[in-house]
Amino acid sequence: MATNISTKPPIITEPLIGSLTGGPLTTRGFDTIPYRRVYVWELPVRIFHWLNAACILVLFATGLLIAWPQTLWMSQEPYQQYWFGWVRFIHFASAYIFLFNILFRVYWSFVGNQYARWSAYVPYKKSQFKNMLETLLVDITQIRERGDITVGHNYMAAFTYFGLFFICIFQVITGFGLYADMSDAWLPHFFSWIVPLMGSDQSVREWHHIASWAFPIFTVIHVYLSFYHDMVEGRGTTSAIIGGWKFERDDEFNK
Repeated sequence: MATNISTKPPIITEPLIGSLTGGPLTTRGFDTIPYRRVYVWELPVRIFHWLNAACILVLFATGLLIAWPQTLWMSQEPYQQYWFGWVRFIHFASAYIFLFNILFRVYWSFVGNQYARWSAYVPYKKSQFKNMLETLLVDITQIRERGDITVGHNYMAAFTYFGLFFICIFQVITGFGLYADMSDAWLPHFFSWIVPLMGSDQSVREWHHIASWAFPIFTVIHVYLSFYHDMVEGRGTTSAIIGGWKFERDDEFNK
């Protein structure tokens, strides 16, 4: 699918790089630089992103309650309450949505635009590994002040998402494996093999719980870097996941 680029790039005034990095300012103060608007994140990708975020939030919150059940003092007798049952139901229902959302994203990695395809997430070329090293030197260690700007994800971020995908698969397998004993549906029983493989329900439950902490850790880093790139590069990184568009400098777009 071809990238949707506006035919008349807007002319945007941008502060000189010296004002962003703490270097000396020129007497002009501002440069007028042509930008173009690039459609990066397609609607299905944006829907996947926010639905996935909602599922992870609900799954993690309900998972904590399942791991450490809380006592609610109510006027009803215990047999008249079903609050913990609703917690478990919401957790399982969210898991189904989470699974099918991931399957849809796998499908879209073969039919989406160049920024959504699997080749944008799995490094297999020398230039991609070079981009990962540059991201390490600029964004993470800040040994360098400035590097090349990528239109979609840089390959360090993309490779991280690829790794997170396997954690998601692990959570799906272990979660539905634990659910298999209490469900008559065919889907959970499709993953029941994980329990004997890992030794016991308790072992599967422990690893399922430990792996779940990867999501809040990833979320904190992900949100920070999104705002970091928005502030440093000023290309609409944060708003792009809502509207789909980014702004790219003409003199950097084809590098």
